[in-house]
Amino acid sequence: MGEPERVQTLDDKQNWYWKKNIKLISLLLVIWFLVGLGGGVLFAAPLNEVPFFGVTLSFWIAQQGAILVFILLILSYAIRMDKLDREYAEKKHQ
Repeated sequence: MGEPERVQTLDDKQNWYWKKNIKLISLLLVIWFLVGLGGGVLFAAPLNEVPFFGVTLSFWIAQQGAILVFILLILSYAIRMDKLDREYAEKKHQ
């Protein structure tokens, strides 16, 4: 028989980091869902009444707005994770 597998558990600082990361990802996914599906599909009827750059707002959101929001979400994630990484490094060295 071989050795039993060792299970590595996370310490308190790693758990803190992971929970913050998951919370951020969840928030960004909800925003992405609301803009992509909500703005382009679910709320299309009321947004069709709003002119925006020569087209209806729902069309613009579906074709370009959701892509721009997605890029902003990626940028936001990178900035927030850089900040979180620095906070984690400070906690780790305490």
